[in-house]
Amino acid sequence: MAALLFHLRDVPDEEAMAVRDLLAEHDLAFYETEAGRWRLAVPALWLVDESRLEEARGLIDAYQQALHERVHQEHVDARARGEAPGLWDRLRQHPAAVLMTLIALGLMLGLSLLPFLTL
Repeated sequence: MAALLFHLRDVPDEEAMAVRDLLAEHDLAFYETEAGRWRLAVPALWLVDESRLEEARGLIDAYQQALHERVHQEHVDARARGEAPGLWDRLRQHPAAVLMTLIALGLMLGLSLLPFLTL
């Protein structure tokens, strides 16, 4: 019986391709399901041989840990060089989005507190 191995929803194409290559490299038979036209199904990689689930899970976990460490180090290096955008840089790049978010938060807060303020 097949076992769900790796969800593909919101996974970058590069990472999904790397996981597919990793499974193929270790001769782990798998198949892929897509989300479908209305995005109701589960886009995922399924392991055909459930008895090798721990092996496959270990490979994916090791890959994701290495990916996390690499991306984190790249971010730390970019911040050290002053190339990573900070909070103020992001606010300056998207002032309309920030303004709309603040207005929406104010409205939600006002509507939430209105019953208590009218007591």
